Amino acid sequence: MKKEVHATGNGVKIAFSGEVKKENIVKMVENCATGACECMSDKTKEKIRDMQVRGEDGAVELELTGDVAKEEIEAALKRSKVLK
Repeated sequence: MKKEVHATGNGVKIAFSGEVKKENIVKMVENCATGACECMSDKTKEKIRDMQVRGEDGAVELELTGDVAKEEIEAALKRSKVLK
C-alpha cells in the first residue's frame, strides 16, 4: 500500500493506493473518532474537526479538516495497527 500525505488549505489529505480496502480506512476513521485508536495523541485528535473517506478499493482518499500538521498525520499512519 502506498500512502501520500499532502497539506491542504484546511487540513491534510491522504491518498492510499495499491493494496488498500476502503472498509479498512473507514474502520481506521471510526476507531479514531471513538477514541479506540492509539496512533495519534489526544492533542492531535482534538485538532481534527472532520474526517471524510472517498474513493474505492485500490484508490482511497482520506481528508482531515482542522488545524493538523502533515507531520502529525504521517507519524500517526506509521503507528496505525489497522494499516499493517
